[in-house]
Amino acid sequence: MLPMGSLFPYGDQNRRGAPVAWVTITLVALNAVVFLYMLTLSPARLESFVYRFGAIPAEIGHGQDLYTLITSQFVHGGLLHIVGNMLFLWVFGDNIELALGHWLFLAFYLGAGVLAALAQVVASLGSSIPAIGASGAIAGILGAYVVLFPTREVRVLIVVVPTRVSAVGFLGAWALLQLFSGVASLGVPAVQGGVAVWAHVGGFAVGLAIGALALRGGRQDRA
Repeated sequence: MLPMGSLFPYGDQNRRGAPVAWVTITLVALNAVVFLYMLTLSPARLESFVYRFGAIPAEIGHGQDLYTLITSQFVHGGLLHIVGNMLFLWVFGDNIELALGHWLFLAFYLGAGVLAALAQVVASLGSSIPAIGASGAIAGILGAYVVLFPTREVRVLIVVVPTRVSAVGFLGAWALLQLFSGVASLGVPAVQGGVAVWAHVGGFAVGLAIGALALRGGRQDRA
């Protein structure tokens, strides 16, 4: 899940009259549909679903079930998991979509998710625990956002108090937290589920790189 402690973003600056970010909207809708379907499954069928479509590091490491690098991005482990991820996607995704263009954004989103999942696989080789969720792909969006729109104000709830912070301040602090958590997890056996922090770190790094390329092309002006 992406939210940082008791800090929750709920909006940012958007250009008036900007085109509809239909890819972002579609991604949110698809994730919601999959989650609603999961709610209809019995506990046994739900576990089977997660193991079938989640990215299991031990299997990915042996070149098996590579399709799960994509499908795992649309599987979430609970209400807080999906709400947290979709909140970040909704707030930050539209600006990156309009900066890159719809189809390039979709390719970037899925590609960042795949590379993020691979980063988690490398960090937890041998683990049989499925990695699920869109947070790696969304971390890519956050990395691109920091590069393209560092000074934009992000509306954030601190517990229940609304305030505004710069994108680079909020997302930079989030990225550092993920990095520190990832380093702290090195060498710790993956015996139970948890936050895939290395997927966050990997996705954010991909986003930084793509954001830098987009910045050179002047794409930030489109959003």
